[in-house]
Amino acid sequence: MTTTEPRLTPEELRGLFLFEDLDDDQLTWVADNGDVVDSPAGTEVSVEGEPAECFFVLLEGTMTMSRLVAGSEVETVRTSHRGVYSGAVQFYFGDRLEQRYPATVRAVTDCRFLALPAGPFAAVFRQWYPMAVHLLEGMFLGQRNSAELVGQRERLLALGKLTAGLTHELNNPAAAAARATAALRDRFAGMRHKLALLSEAEIDGEVLRCLTGLQEEFVARIPGARELSALERSDLEDGLADWLDDHEVTQPWDLAGVFVAAGLGPEDLDRVADAVASSFLEPALRWLAYTVETETLLLEIVDSTSRISNLVDAAKQYSQLDRTPHQPADLRAGLDATLVMLGGKVGQGVTVVRDYDPDLPQVPAYAGELNQVWTNLIVNALDAMAGKGTLTVRTRREGNCALVEIADTGPGIPEDLRPRVFEPFFTTKPVGQGTGLGLDVSWRIVVQRHGGDLRVTSVPGDTRFQVLLPLTEPAGAPA
Repeated sequence: MTTTEPRLTPEELRGLFLFEDLDDDQLTWVADNGDVVDSPAGTEVSVEGEPAECFFVLLEGTMTMSRLVAGSEVETVRTSHRGVYSGAVQFYFGDRLEQRYPATVRAVTDCRFLALPAGPFAAVFRQWYPMAVHLLEGMFLGQRNSAELVGQRERLLALGKLTAGLTHELNNPAAAAARATAALRDRFAGMRHKLALLSEAEIDGEVLRCLTGLQEEFVARIPGARELSALERSDLEDGLADWLDDHEVTQPWDLAGVFVAAGLGPEDLDRVADAVASSFLEPALRWLAYTVETETLLLEIVDSTSRISNLVDAAKQYSQLDRTPHQPADLRAGLDATLVMLGGKVGQGVTVVRDYDPDLPQVPAYAGELNQVWTNLIVNALDAMAGKGTLTVRTRREGNCALVEIADTGPGIPEDLRPRVFEPFFTTKPVGQGTGLGLDVSWRIVVQRHGGDLRVTSVPGDTRFQVLLPLTEPAGAPA
């Protein structure tokens, strides 16, 4: 805005739809306090985020209104309609609400605006229309309170999903560790019993040293035993059972399964047979079998407790309990933690594909809130696939933004419903199965909290929710 022209007369003001019903005194106040300003083509009338000082009414020309989305400007309005308004549109709150321009307004052609100072206009407006101000304030505060309640409800739902997923995932390794511990007690008792039988046989010290050497060798090979298919395991157990039967060992199937699982074969048992007398072969084999089982159970306990520890670490990463609210965040770590938390919901019929860009830098973000977004999007994708399909979690760099894409192979979102998916309380799920809150909250976290963008593309068999997050700190973001 470059020049100020003579003020409008009350009669001229009455020709604008905003002021046509004002009385003479009100029109006189507007005429005395409103400046007429020229804005040449290309100039900025107001800038998004800056303190809102004026309420603007378009008198002549064409203007545009735009918002910053993921670091890029998106035009939301283009108009030449005389009387449209912009700028400090919530002026009536006065000092009770921080006044900032909600959008950037530019002159496309040479424009003229009526500019009213926000502070004085608020004071007189409250005197003119006290009831209208109360209604406007009530509507605004009601919507804001509703949004806060929606956010709290969605956070509770996310907490419930976290608790259910974590409980499910912790139950499996905890139960495995408990079973292994109980079995280990029995194996130790059996090993002591077989050792007593060996000692009663007055085994030569050299033979005992040979057996303990084989014991150490067999135990050392257990961690490196390769995973067998059911068919391979069955064939190897058959061959080993035949060997045991030929050497008159009772219940050969029990020992065959233990030795095959440890990666041992007939040639290993031949060495045991060469080390002891035939009358002491079965006690020696059973003693070694107890040793092998004991080591296997110890490894299972170690694996189970490690899984529990990893789950706790994932829960910590997911909830961000030990981190400041806003700081550079590793998107991959948050996505992986979310997938761990939702492991119980994935199901055996769903294939999870992780397609991460290894060079993607960290993103300035509220990591805990983003994990809530990932939870909402992944749960929706899993629900859409109904237990069968492919879930793809992808990260990429797109310009100055990080792109996170959650894709599923479900039936897709109908085209007529797609524009509504981010509306609060809108859901395509059956009654009682969806709140309609998740995508609305996700949109507000991504767009309003992080200055990013959330969009969706969908055809049957390929639905993609894409989150764009700026890689640089947005202006005015909290430290």
